Amino acid sequence: MDARSTASWSSWISIFTSSGTLLCCALPAALVAVGAGATLASLVGAVPQLVWLSEHKLPLFALAGGMLAMAGVFQWRARYAPCPADPALAAACMRQRRVSAWVYGVSVAIFTIGFFFAFVAPYL
Repeated sequence: MDARSTASWSSWISIFTSSGTLLCCALPAALVAVGAGATLASLVGAVPQLVWLSEHKLPLFALAGGMLAMAGVFQWRARYAPCPADPALAAACMRQRRVSAWVYGVSVAIFTIGFFFAFVAPYL
């Protein structure tokens, strides 16, 4: 596997794991903050796995943080990877590089929001 494809798939995996942090911690806090406690109770009744995610937030954040770190390393290594000489393929390569960097940035933002609601907001 070359550096470009590794950076691409690792970015998508990192957004998936970061979304778990958003579901476990930020979503319940946001629903309660806007006065939608009944909605949260209905959601937990329909999807009881949310409680399990909340109970195991430390391993969840450790896994998500590890995936983000790994994706960041792959992004860093692939930033100067050569693109094909063909102009159309080179344009596609650069577009994929931008998309991958954008996905990684969204993953970091999601992780940060989840981290705030899980570990900082309860003490405010």
